Amino acid sequence: MTFDVPAESYDAFMGRYSRRIAPQLADLAGIDEGQRAIDVGCGPGALTAELVRRLGPSAVAAVDPSPPFVKAVLARYPGVDVRLAPAENLPFPAAFFDAAIAQLVVHFMSDPVAGLTEMRRVTRPEGVVAACVWDHAGGLAPLSAFWRAARELDATADDESQLAGVREGHLAELMQAAGLHSIEATVLTADHVHATFDEWWEPFTMGVGPAGAYVTSRDEAARVALREACRRLLGGGPFTIEARAWAAHGRA
Repeated sequence: MTFDVPAESYDAFMGRYSRRIAPQLADLAGIDEGQRAIDVGCGPGALTAELVRRLGPSAVAAVDPSPPFVKAVLARYPGVDVRLAPAENLPFPAAFFDAAIAQLVVHFMSDPVAGLTEMRRVTRPEGVVAACVWDHAGGLAPLSAFWRAARELDATADDESQLAGVREGHLAELMQAAGLHSIEATVLTADHVHATFDEWWEPFTMGVGPAGAYVTSRDEAARVALREACRRLLGGGPFTIEARAWAAHGRA
């Protein structure tokens, strides 16, 4: 899936959670000075920022299939090698990086095994490939309350629970299919306090990702009904969204 939305919209929508995940995922991948790393499916750059902080911009590359996101990362992180490309076709030679990382993107790859295989290809032998995906299947993703409300009103709503890697253990299975070895799985967490319901709801109207696309596809009456169903679940605020991501890393 390509996100054809402004970077600022994604920042407001999912960036508030992904910025909390990035340091944990970098730790999982063992990112430290002297390495070269690639952020696969970089979005507007939450993980890119963490890699730059640890390695410096000249040691970091980032790719994404979304032109607005690539443009944003180029502007935000001068010196990073940023390219427009999908995970399934990385424009780098074999064994070029010490680590390849995909934060919250495997479930949006058109072919997750092919994407992870490409990540393995561009990583040096025994280098690290790491990834994480929100726990949509277990109901502990940042969007879980939204999808619960949506499905109360529309049983056909696709709540992302069938996507690749979103159930426990599946990300490790995908990595094994991609030819990685010494695979280990773990859990990352990202809690966020929302001051008001409206502050939580507004980013859903910006058309970001499957949830945003679902909102913008509804007519006005359906959007109001969905908003009020979410309000009944969450209250007026403040409230805390407690999110969990399945994570795994393996060796190339």
